[in-house]
Amino acid sequence: MASFNPAIDFNMPLSGAVKQNILPWTWMFNPTGSQIGLININLGHSSEPEVEQRILDRVGSYGRQIGQIGDALGVLLNHLDRAALTPAEQQVLDKLEEQLDKIAYIKREYRNELRAARALPEPASA
Repeated sequence: MASFNPAIDFNMPLSGAVKQNILPWTWMFNPTGSQIGLININLGHSSEPEVEQRILDRVGSYGRQIGQIGDALGVLLNHLDRAALTPAEQQVLDKLEEQLDKIAYIKREYRNELRAARALPEPASA
């Protein structure tokens, strides 16, 4: 699995839809111990950065981990008896469900766009 994976969108003029994941943290900073010349780069505070890196490499990105936690929370929310919740507690769960619904919508939308793009015939070469 890839480690921290920020997607940076950058299109050159007349280049069309160019997308590439750029991982400057792994190819720039790791080989030099997070220091370039006199500049120190701190990418976060972790008590065990080596363990954190292994988790990212072997388990999945933060987005994948959070997504799976969200999926599990969705299952629990579907089986939760909300009668005993206060209005404030219900509001917290409503906000979470709204976020989970938006994420599911974006994922479906993206997958549909991919399917539609694959279904298009190839342009005829001149």
